[in-house]
Amino acid sequence: MEKHRGRSISPDAPDAAEVPLDIVEVGLERLDTIRRLNLEIFDDEHIIKTFERDDLLILLACSGSTEVGFKIGYQLNATTFYSAKGGVRPPYRRNGIARALLYAMLHVVARRGYDRFVYDTFPNKHPGMTVLGLDEGFEVVRAGYSTQYQDYRLRFEWTFDEPGD
Repeated sequence: MEKHRGRSISPDAPDAAEVPLDIVEVGLERLDTIRRLNLEIFDDEHIIKTFERDDLLILLACSGSTEVGFKIGYQLNATTFYSAKGGVRPPYRRNGIARALLYAMLHVVARRGYDRFVYDTFPNKHPGMTVLGLDEGFEVVRAGYSTQYQDYRLRFEWTFDEPGD
């Protein structure tokens, strides 16, 4: 495995995990790593439609020298950041890594001055993200059925109270 490289994120975000964890911000030079993780986690080559996005943010979670998960998002509009995709490798699930990645992304997004943070999830395909969103106090702001994914799509939103929250 390639040693992780990137800028460190909030020092307290990895504390949410029950395993030793480093979360770093990486660039497109690590896209092969993200593609490999995405394939293992989702059994799917599709990550997002395009990486040509304003304010693209890619987080990589590593436990020791092992890459265990990722989270990717981008600017949806001037006030809203969209978390597009993320996941944790199956052997590392249920260790708080997804929560740590969420905290890390929220920290970066707040520092960048956004008012809102949103993500979509499919509760029948990925129930963990539904539970996590509700557990963390996100609001469900949209619901509908996706014929493409044959599941309901829920949009969760977090509104920052003050800059830097």
